[in-house]
Amino acid sequence: MKKRTILSMEQALSMPYATLRFAQLGWRVIRIESTPAGDGLPGDPNRYIGARVLDDDRRSYFFAPNVGKEAIALNLKDPQGQALLRRIIQALDVDVFCCNTVPRRYAQLGIDYDTLRAAKPDLIWAGISALGPDYPDAPGYDPVLQAMAGYMELTGDAAGPPTLAGVPLIDLKAGDEVYANVLLALLERAESGQGRRIDVSMLQAATSWLITTLPLLDFDCDPGEITRCGNEHRKFIPTNVYPTADGFIYVAIGSDVQWKRLTELSRFASIANPTRATNEGRHREREAIHRDLAAVTQRYPTTELTADFRTATIPHAPIHDIPAVRDMEAVHRRLTTTAMPDGRTIHMQPMAVDLPEAHTALGLPPRYGQDTLRVLREAGVDQAAFETLRAQGVIA
Repeated sequence: MKKRTILSMEQALSMPYATLRFAQLGWRVIRIESTPAGDGLPGDPNRYIGARVLDDDRRSYFFAPNVGKEAIALNLKDPQGQALLRRIIQALDVDVFCCNTVPRRYAQLGIDYDTLRAAKPDLIWAGISALGPDYPDAPGYDPVLQAMAGYMELTGDAAGPPTLAGVPLIDLKAGDEVYANVLLALLERAESGQGRRIDVSMLQAATSWLITTLPLLDFDCDPGEITRCGNEHRKFIPTNVYPTADGFIYVAIGSDVQWKRLTELSRFASIANPTRATNEGRHREREAIHRDLAAVTQRYPTTELTADFRTATIPHAPIHDIPAVRDMEAVHRRLTTTAMPDGRTIHMQPMAVDLPEAHTALGLPPRYGQDTLRVLREAGVDQAAFETLRAQGVIA
């Protein structure tokens, strides 16, 4: 696979996650951050969130999404900074430009598709925003979008409040859409020679996942089908978290055959009856089934129940905490890593999919502006011009 160059004016999580996936392919990813403005810490605010890992601008929350990248600082409010951006795109033969700022700022900063396409006609341009360019001022924060897109309405106990998911799903979904659509655009460019503009609306991307709920509105669904149901499945009974003698276990019965296998286990024979033989019948006795099943599971240790369910091929899982997830053999051997200056290995999330020649050991995330000089030299900026630009606040 040909290695590509990605130039990304990125911050927070959605776009950094997208470009991380390109860095994992071994592609060159150059982050653009703003020059100091005098009213706060410079660059990506996420640099300063979490525990101090290396230095003040590479803290724990910033770390994993930004390994394997370079970083430059440009003042894109200055016409000279905008000219430098176009120069870098041309000189470094940049394949893809990315950004995740509000669309209102595209033209102001000289990063709009038409301006950059004029500098490099086959450029692929990808932007993430809250609601797309039709809503140019809407900020895109994952929790706000989880509320707006109905995720919070669907998450949590039926008797409790709307609840955020424990993972920033919409940030990550938007990043995955950039990754997929950039790859598609590169494929099409190889055939046509043309670039493309890609606008990812976080709201649209998020609502594309409402495949099990939103279409039900046209089927005169019961209100209970499109609201919170705790850990239950809305359709398959029983699917829920059940207490054990020493914790919890998740059990998912997805068919009548699985129900039959469950109730053929000696521990669970007492919960069977003719009505419950079908999923439709189990719906009618939903609450009683959950009570009956919990009454059995709470008497036994998780390991004993796991052994039973494995023997009967019943879908199940213990409720792992994050350390336990990392220690699972299927996960641990696929973790990505980076090496600290003192030689310690930092373990991070695995790649989504194993790929040949992928980079699973990546360099440390860059310090703020650490590659500005080197990248500008590649673009033909000499030392005297560099010093002048720095003195004028065009670069940092």
